[in-house]
Amino acid sequence: AGKSTTIKIITGYLDADSGNVLINEIDVHKNPVEYKKQVGYLPEGNPLYYEMYVREYLSFIAELHQIKNSKKRIEEVIDLTGLRIESNKKTGQLSKGYKQRVGLAAALIHNPDGLILDEPTTGLDPNQIIEIRQLIKDLGKNKTVLFSSHILQEVESICDRVIIINKGTIVADD
Repeated sequence: AGKSTTIKIITGYLDADSGNVLINEIDVHKNPVEYKKQVGYLPEGNPLYYEMYVREYLSFIAELHQIKNSKKRIEEVIDLTGLRIESNKKTGQLSKGYKQRVGLAAALIHNPDGLILDEPTTGLDPNQIIEIRQLIKDLGKNKTVLFSSHILQEVESICDRVIIINKGTIVADD
């Protein structure tokens, strides 16, 4: 359908054949560093360093984003994403649901205005799906969330606006 490709264009990982991608009037290709400060991204594969502890990993991501008072921000995103109970484990020891939460925490660490989530519930058990869906809904109250999924029930339960892409073309926007 083009979901993941579109997301990769929006995040600046791929170039578009035409058009522009802007957030807060910042163009992804003209000013990629400033643009990426405005966007948090959880890719479908959710790459984590499995040998790192949750706080260690979040500290690493915070350092990349040059977060001031990073210890406080790490604790905030741990609480926001419901990671407190697992926060002293290595990421490789976590269930898939908690790994997704770590990915969300990393995407949120720099407090972006926009959050891009590519298939964030793939492979989760039913309880984890419910928890992650609620977390995404809660995040959407204060941020613009672009959420990709091929599961229409999930889209219906989370989204305020739906765009359907078929073979790279928008066929519905409601």
